[in-house]
Amino acid sequence: MEFMDNSRQPLIPSFLYSPTRFIDFEQNLTANQRNSFSSSRCTPLVSSSTQKRGFVIPAPSEQRKIAMFSPAYYGACTAGGIFSCGLTHMAVTPLDLVKCNMQINPTKYTGIASGFGVLLKEQGAKGFFRGWAPTLFGYSAQGACKFGFYEFFKKTYSDMAGPEFATKYKTLIFLAGSASAEFIADIALCPFEAVKVRVQTKPGYAKGISDGLPKFIKADGVSGLYKGLAPLWGRQIPYTMMKFASFEKIVEMLYMYAIPMPKDQCSKRLQLGVSFAGGYVAGVFCAIVSHPADNLVSFLNNAPGATAGDAVKKLGMVGLFTRGLPLRIFMIGTLTGAQWGIYDAFKVFVGLPTTGGSAPPAK
Repeated sequence: MEFMDNSRQPLIPSFLYSPTRFIDFEQNLTANQRNSFSSSRCTPLVSSSTQKRGFVIPAPSEQRKIAMFSPAYYGACTAGGIFSCGLTHMAVTPLDLVKCNMQINPTKYTGIASGFGVLLKEQGAKGFFRGWAPTLFGYSAQGACKFGFYEFFKKTYSDMAGPEFATKYKTLIFLAGSASAEFIADIALCPFEAVKVRVQTKPGYAKGISDGLPKFIKADGVSGLYKGLAPLWGRQIPYTMMKFASFEKIVEMLYMYAIPMPKDQCSKRLQLGVSFAGGYVAGVFCAIVSHPADNLVSFLNNAPGATAGDAVKKLGMVGLFTRGLPLRIFMIGTLTGAQWGIYDAFKVFVGLPTTGGSAPPAK
């Protein structure tokens, strides 16, 4: 059957991870020419075992330690997501703390500088990292699901579309894969996010997750931990769709127009620099798209029994889109750039290629 035949094709279009011009060139050679060509280069472009599975090695010089799309591959992506999201979100806890308080109490926290001043005066320097534990645990869980499932869904949807449509509509593949991954990731994040906001915006409420979580459940019940799930989806799903799809596009354009050589000829250090730059620009777009929902999440988690309508009434439509936005742009831009840098650095460490950057093959 034609469907079964298509299932033997690579599940991710080869341009996403490999320099297809070299691969196509070698496959068009005769057997003798291929052997001569491969031995003259000392490193074969495609191993026999890899070729049988339908996947290709992304660059002749790379020695892959983990097979692409194997269970170990998804495990590595999941681990990379834990490091990239958990550590970066914890590092920007002071910025997040000021942002949340500006959203909840704008009369007291009137600006970025004044917000830091109020916190320093009332709680001292150690107060800037209040809520770091739920932040670390929550965003580590979210990062594991976000990056791991993104790679899984990207492959799955590409296989469903087939090689031709996956290549033609690759941006839609990125958007669908990232949305599906974030839907799952937010279920893991939501309880920790609820405790984090309560700890950060109610001084004296709790020291962190160990005492904050039981206190939250006692007051609001287990279901209260998920009261902000819908707004969280509203914030994080558009954010992640923008984060992944724009990153892939920006990195591809950087290699096409700004870098004077193909990706596979660039040093790993340069590739990681491109990942950080692409992530930072993508983060700016993410912050703008998801900011209204971020205001809603902060408001609802701080005000028991409140509704989205109450938030709009108190903040106003303009405030919903703009309150705390400059700080969030700086925070999310830095955060997203660092996340892609750490994630791709981990992938390089375990022998995998960095994310994105290969242009589609010439027609």
